[in-house]
Amino acid sequence: MSDYDYEVRIDVRLRDVDFMGHVNNAVYATYLEQAREAYFTDVLDVSLVDVGTVLVNLEIEYARPIESDATVTVALGVAELGTSSVPIEYEIRADGERAATARTVQVVVDDETGESRPLPSEWHSRIETRR
Repeated sequence: MSDYDYEVRIDVRLRDVDFMGHVNNAVYATYLEQAREAYFTDVLDVSLVDVGTVLVNLEIEYARPIESDATVTVALGVAELGTSSVPIEYEIRADGERAATARTVQVVVDDETGESRPLPSEWHSRIETRR
């Protein structure tokens, strides 16, 4: 997928930066998490804090370092939905240039049993209207 239908700005914090003056590679996952929470809030009208989901997959391919003074954005989109999963594709950008691409899979789970459960129907329609 090369088109992203959602984008959010991320602030680079002092604690994100390593001794080389770059954003530490592990922080990229936090930026994805921040973007995912914003997407769920803005698009699905729910907070990840309030719904039962778990992250079951995370892949990051680094392209270049993010400097401490860079303007960082994360673009993301959902190409196709699973029965209980939301696979998300991302591009982390620093000053408008690709710094990394990533993919996560979020699965909806039943709070009582811990088992996966079908995505809410309203999520399907809200995601579909963004494509």
